[in-house]
Amino acid sequence: MAEGPAQSRRVFLNHLDSYCGRSVGEYLSKCVVGASLESVEDEDEQEEENSSAAEVSSRPKEGVYQIVGTLSKPKSTKPCFAEKTCAASPQEELLSHLLECEIVLYNITEDANQIEEATWAASALHMEIEHFATPKLFILISTIMSWAKSKFPDPEDPEIPFTDEDYLRRKSHPSFMDHISAEKLIIKLGKTNKHKFSTYVVASGHQYGAGEGLFHYFFKIGWLSETPAIPIFGDGSNFLPTIHVLDLAAVLQNVADHRPKFHYILAVDESMHTLQELVKCISKNVGPGKIEKIPKENAFLSKELTQMHWDMLLVNLRMESMFLKENFNIKWVAQAGLVENIEQVVKEYKQSRGLLPLKVYIHGPPGVGKSAIAEELCKHYKLHHIKINDVISETVANLEQAVVPKELDYDTVGEEEEDEEEEGRNVEAAQSLLAGIKENLEQNAGHLDDQYIIKFVKDKLKSMPCRNQGYVLDGFPETYDQAKDLFNLESEDEEEIKSKIPKFDKLIIPEFIISLTASDEFLINRIINLPESVVAGTHYTQDRFLQSLNLFRELNTDDKTVLNYFDEREIHPQLIDAAKLEDPENRLIVKEIIKEIREPRNYGLSDEEKENLERKAAEERLVKEAQEKAERERKEAEERDERMANWEEWNKHLEEVKRQEQELLEAQSLPLRNYLMKNVMPTLMRGINECCRIRPDDPVDFLAEYLFKNSPDTE
Repeated sequence: MAEGPAQSRRVFLNHLDSYCGRSVGEYLSKCVVGASLESVEDEDEQEEENSSAAEVSSRPKEGVYQIVGTLSKPKSTKPCFAEKTCAASPQEELLSHLLECEIVLYNITEDANQIEEATWAASALHMEIEHFATPKLFILISTIMSWAKSKFPDPEDPEIPFTDEDYLRRKSHPSFMDHISAEKLIIKLGKTNKHKFSTYVVASGHQYGAGEGLFHYFFKIGWLSETPAIPIFGDGSNFLPTIHVLDLAAVLQNVADHRPKFHYILAVDESMHTLQELVKCISKNVGPGKIEKIPKENAFLSKELTQMHWDMLLVNLRMESMFLKENFNIKWVAQAGLVENIEQVVKEYKQSRGLLPLKVYIHGPPGVGKSAIAEELCKHYKLHHIKINDVISETVANLEQAVVPKELDYDTVGEEEEDEEEEGRNVEAAQSLLAGIKENLEQNAGHLDDQYIIKFVKDKLKSMPCRNQGYVLDGFPETYDQAKDLFNLESEDEEEIKSKIPKFDKLIIPEFIISLTASDEFLINRIINLPESVVAGTHYTQDRFLQSLNLFRELNTDDKTVLNYFDEREIHPQLIDAAKLEDPENRLIVKEIIKEIREPRNYGLSDEEKENLERKAAEERLVKEAQEKAERERKEAEERDERMANWEEWNKHLEEVKRQEQELLEAQSLPLRNYLMKNVMPTLMRGINECCRIRPDDPVDFLAEYLFKNSPDTE
């Protein structure tokens, strides 16, 4: 154990934004240097309780590992746990960052393209040994796929597992030859000067936990609940060595602290489960609860599975790491494996990816639009619409199907034996329940008692699809007692029931209560204006609607209403006045509800949905552009025609103006001409004649003098 306060150490880790890189980097950033040198028993009791991914103990900043590294996507944001990030090129710059770190981790389990960079980094550091100011440690995080084709330790007993000591006899999968070559090189480089440059290879089992890596394909299919069974490629009898990603991080922490003499370490948990056992466990806890064996070749039909994934899922290895048990102090998150810790693993998966269910209850009078609004919310958030009539029909159909003898499928004999035994035990119960339902329907003129409805709805809310994505409860429960029977936990402690409000089932109770309000006058007018085709066959006929409305008002004016039930449990309703936000398509109300609920908590759009939306957007854009072009051409044609018409009209007006001006000039000149012809022209003609007879030297002056002397006005 080191004396005095621990000194921080800088750790380089490639691809900090990858599944493994993110989990390992965040874990190490909270670990005190040298902490694993202490025995697990000496740690605080509080830390021992916090064994989950979400509860990794938070360490002080002093003396912890400082994380630096590269990103798989250059545009990714720097993880919050990292001190800084750097680019993988140019290599000279990357080498300078590597030389600043005491510990270098290179993960090649997720991206085979990192093998070349990892071997270069180790070789470049090896060449700089003489210039090391402090000893350096290089750890290669490899995969057990470099053991995939190894011969059994004991050919006569294939159940004997491989151990760390068998690493010299390991044989790689053909697709992972570069991995085993990198492992050998790293081990070799560490033998030159062990005091200054130590190297280790950690062969990791298939990683799980947190947001999931290799097994994410199965988790996602199960969570989406879009298929009746989760596929298994091949017969599923192959054994898969696994390790929780945080346990892998703990192994790396121990290697960094202990610097063991053994340089090849198997990082696997204690489980020995087959692919079928793993997938079946995932299916039961996240998905439909069933599995389906399909040909191996069908794996290539999935866009989410790469060749590397396919190879890893089909490997068959039994492995046991004795070295971890005997030499390391690991506070295991999932020492027994995925199956034994499935509840915690599922919790991590949902929290890491933000896959939390949205549970909504819509309350309101008949005719206010609850079902239409619920449908829109289900489309927007990808939730399940819970309508009472549908739930009853579905339950009855399932019960009828359960009591019908099934044909034996010889292809799945042995595979589903346990399921068939369980179903056989439930047939009698299903028959009894079905008989009770039919009798109750006959006695109540086609209506079921609340005890049956509440049971059916509760079972529906506890179904895996509703637990995964969430639901929208459409108008049920209607009363305080119904809500109490539906959501309260059954308690055997009578004093607890009397002394305080009984505990409710957090798994199924809604977190958003939407209460739509409207006056009777508004609702009646709304129903009256509905088309006859919509009203026919519903409770919106005049008599039935008024009865339903009066019943709703009675149930919601008592001291204890369904809204009071939620208020008492600090789940306060959001009141929305439907009259103020009146809209034929309920867009304003839906927008208001979305504002309250906020962002979806699911995977978002699938690749196919994205393609459809992009295609639809492209088509709409082309149509819009064509419409804009046609409109532009139409406007240009109209403007051109208008200009031509205006030009012709202007020319017509110009000709008319000229004609009118000519007529006006002629009209105005007529009196003056008459005056000249009468009074001036006779005298002027005589003067010209006289000028011609005499021929004076200055004819103009002569003519002027003549006109002056002989003018009638002068006389």
